[in-house]
Amino acid sequence: MRMLLKTSRAAWVATLTVAVLSPAGAAQDGRYRALPSEIPAHFKPVTHSFDYIRRDVMIPMRDGVKLNTEILIPRGVKHAGILLTRTPYDATGMTSGGHSPRLGVELRGDDDLTRVLVQEGFIRVVQDVRGKFGSQGDYVMNRPVRGPLNRTPVSEATDCRDTIDWLVKHIAQSNRRVAVIGTSYDGFEALMCEIHPAPALKFVIAENPMVDGWMGDDWFHHGAFREQMLPYIYSQESSRSSSAQWWSAYHDDYSQYLHAGTPEKLAAEHGMAQLGFWRKLLANPAYDAFWRDQAMDKVLARHRLRVPLLLTASEWDQEDIYGALAVYRALVPKDPQHKRMFLALGPWYHGQENLPDASSLGPLKLETNTARYYQQHIAGPLLAHFLKDGAPPEHVAPVNAYVTGPDRWEAFRAWPGCQPRCVIARTALYIEPHHRLGLRPPPPGQMHRYDEYVSDPAHPVPYRPRPVPPAGSRSWQTWLLGDQRFAAARTDVLTYETPRLRTAVRVTGRPQVHLWASSSGTDADWVVKVIDVYPPQDAQHPQMGGYELPISMDILRGRYRKSYAHPAPLTPNVALRYRFHLPAIDHVFEPGHRIMVQIQSSWFPLYDRNPQTYVPNIFTATPSDYHKAVERIFHQAPHDSYIALPVAVRSQRHEQH
Repeated sequence: MRMLLKTSRAAWVATLTVAVLSPAGAAQDGRYRALPSEIPAHFKPVTHSFDYIRRDVMIPMRDGVKLNTEILIPRGVKHAGILLTRTPYDATGMTSGGHSPRLGVELRGDDDLTRVLVQEGFIRVVQDVRGKFGSQGDYVMNRPVRGPLNRTPVSEATDCRDTIDWLVKHIAQSNRRVAVIGTSYDGFEALMCEIHPAPALKFVIAENPMVDGWMGDDWFHHGAFREQMLPYIYSQESSRSSSAQWWSAYHDDYSQYLHAGTPEKLAAEHGMAQLGFWRKLLANPAYDAFWRDQAMDKVLARHRLRVPLLLTASEWDQEDIYGALAVYRALVPKDPQHKRMFLALGPWYHGQENLPDASSLGPLKLETNTARYYQQHIAGPLLAHFLKDGAPPEHVAPVNAYVTGPDRWEAFRAWPGCQPRCVIARTALYIEPHHRLGLRPPPPGQMHRYDEYVSDPAHPVPYRPRPVPPAGSRSWQTWLLGDQRFAAARTDVLTYETPRLRTAVRVTGRPQVHLWASSSGTDADWVVKVIDVYPPQDAQHPQMGGYELPISMDILRGRYRKSYAHPAPLTPNVALRYRFHLPAIDHVFEPGHRIMVQIQSSWFPLYDRNPQTYVPNIFTATPSDYHKAVERIFHQAPHDSYIALPVAVRSQRHEQH
């Protein structure tokens, strides 16, 4: 009986609950009404108190694709110049760093140069390139100009022109003058705007631009693959928003890349065969038409220099050390009066010129805030001259270069240059027996004709002390200035040095390697470093005692000894000649210092390992292809190896006067 009563009571409660809570019950009761949403269908922020106006627009291109564009206009400006950046790195994020009513704070994600300029009254515009973040269309890494590599009607050049044409028509506050500025990939985009430029484009600043990805920028250096760029390719191409991040089970990148064996295998483990650009890399290991036709120095050399251009290069650029000066060399003949080409060469890592402070660089303490000088005395005045109404006069020299050592800015008409009463003379620094460097070739007939070492792919030379952090980490910025004593201690690294210098030696320009070497294998890599060795003790900077500061370093893959386009195996155990340039420098080796040269055959895992056995494509090498090799560096005529240094010397003509 109790059980029956309990069951009846439960059924009654359930029935009552349904009646009260169900829509039907509520409708019968007449007291239930749906609660309206508290979120409006279209919220309109109130920004009257902001010192800027933001416009988010989708600008149509000639093929109908619309590109996401952020426009920030200082409130109250009239007849203002427009400062445009085109980027694959999220235009909204770059212009929404502060969530602030103050434009200078809101642009916290932007670089310091443009942030300061916008506060002076310029209109800031940042646009996502097609296929990235908020823009429509398909993404192609460094989309080439129209031609053999791009049969479509659009390119980054046409997108830039269409964007500028739209901006000057639809921004009433503008004076119809536009400058394009960008660093790295954005610097590549800036250079693209020079091709068939829009009439309103008045000035271009390309800072540390990607120019030739095979010859000396992001992807290769003289044929050696920069495998630590794999994480960048993975993130950049795996999604429109670059949200997929490279993963690793290792604390030490050296171990990760060594255990994988080849970059192709490591990429496969991360699913990179799905990525279009990675497949192109695998298919084009040599300097074929794929690379030549998109190299921006070669592309720009085929066009007139119509828009004034500032190229900004960094002497310790860990990513794009090649591009800016390659474009300068290609275009300076088009500007014989030095009216349209400007060059700034500074003591920076990649993009450091745009930071609030650049008074130091790794271990180097500089005399001035070099970034502020660049912003206030080079880029800023040029932008004001070309963008502002009335064209304020500019007195910026065609070339501004910072000389490390004495730490000072100098101005020239052309690069490389030096002050009056001096000339740049090619000075051979010869490799001598007993690990010495000298100004005269060793005489023939000596017993020691060469030095040798064993290069073992199973134990490659690291490019920095282990554990090797991943590329992109904070220490990545300054690895090019790392103390090289760790490498000099290895038996597979040859070291040569001068006696202590009695007088200062200024090197300004690109050193050139003239190396006679042999290998017991059929392929080999040659890494050459020019190093400033500090005295054993430094009273002013104790931490620099004995420091081996790299000044200029690079690599050449031996198979490209005769032709970058047509690789060929080496003849084993025969002395062969190798010639290639090192990155440009403007540096003074002070009295009491020494000049050092290091030579090795691996630089890992910055660059992939050479199997030292010739295979058609190193990307597809198998473990059985990798072998030890005996490498010999010759230093006796007719096989005298040397580094040709561009040294600033006093002109004899001026001496005679």
